[in-house]
Amino acid sequence: MSNYLPSFAAALLALVSVAACNSNKKEGAAGKGGGKDKDDPKVVKDYPVLVVRPDTVTLYQDYPATIQGQQNVEIRPKVDGYVESIYVDEGASVKKGQRLFHISAPQYEQDVRTARAGIKTAEADVNTARMGVAKVEPLVARNIISKYELEGARYTLQSKLAALAQARATLANALTNLGYTDLTSPVNGIVGSIPNKIGSLVSSTSTDPLTTVSSTGNVYAYFSLSEKALLDFTRRRPGNTLQDKLAKVPDVRLVLADGTLYSSPGRVETAIGQVNTETGASSFRAIFPNPQGLLRSGGSGSVRTLRPMENALLIPQSATYELQGKRFAYVVGRDSANQPAAHAVDITVTPTPDGGSFVVQKGLKAGQQVVVEGISGLKEGTKIRPKVVKQAKTEMAG
Repeated sequence: MSNYLPSFAAALLALVSVAACNSNKKEGAAGKGGGKDKDDPKVVKDYPVLVVRPDTVTLYQDYPATIQGQQNVEIRPKVDGYVESIYVDEGASVKKGQRLFHISAPQYEQDVRTARAGIKTAEADVNTARMGVAKVEPLVARNIISKYELEGARYTLQSKLAALAQARATLANALTNLGYTDLTSPVNGIVGSIPNKIGSLVSSTSTDPLTTVSSTGNVYAYFSLSEKALLDFTRRRPGNTLQDKLAKVPDVRLVLADGTLYSSPGRVETAIGQVNTETGASSFRAIFPNPQGLLRSGGSGSVRTLRPMENALLIPQSATYELQGKRFAYVVGRDSANQPAAHAVDITVTPTPDGGSFVVQKGLKAGQQVVVEGISGLKEGTKIRPKVVKQAKTEMAG
């Protein structure tokens, strides 16, 4: 019995060893066969590529802007008095000549009455002087009295006529001052805030206006360009002067505060050529039609400038990578064995506003194939099997 146990143990150990060896052989075979396509760097893999073709695109740039009415007219009293009536409300649309306020100023009504009485007195004096001339003329004709008497009567008449004209001027002045108690809108527009309520004492020297009427038939959008952007603008645009360059700028668009695009295009009318030393920017002014009154003075938005580009080469941003401050892309070339291989090229690009593509300015040519996926696993000269894909259409402008 004692001799049988060691023999049985030795046989069992040998059997386990044989099974382990067979298992290792199978795993090794599986590793060499099943994972070969995945891990072997010598295997040529498929890579999606895009054939670069010229296209026409429109790039745009948005600049924050403030909106102002074409006319912002302050309504100020020209006479002293109390606000007796307010005929409009804040934010109301008014027409030119529409009544806005009435100021109670009794002294001007009294001045009108006094002036009218003065006219009646002056008219009576004129009539008396005329009677004097009519009385003297026949006496002078019959040499009863001297002609100097007639001249004196005529001078008196002229004096009374001048007094009558002065009295009429006084009445006109009094009526003008009385007219200042009714304030009307000088333009079509929108009424601003009304700080003075009924009963408030106002005068021509008051700090705050009664209100402001903003003419919004057309509106101005003021925006700024940095010094660098201004230099780029003046270099790219044709024309001898800044105004000549502005005249050739395409229509601009207005992006409203809620992100929607205003329906009517506008034009850049003028620019302040000098750069503000505090902000380092130069101001521009664009004008937009506002027939429906949607745009209000004091609002905000963004002016969108458009830049059409012909024969532009477009590639996805994901097909590029950055290294040491430079931008690169992989194009399909040939290796020493004349097989397709990836080659890195240095490119100069302009990003599109959607953030998904680049417009290539230098480094690529039409017809070249650019690797668009899996570039993180590529190296210079890596053999690839290119698979051409179509580029999705990208909107560059709103």
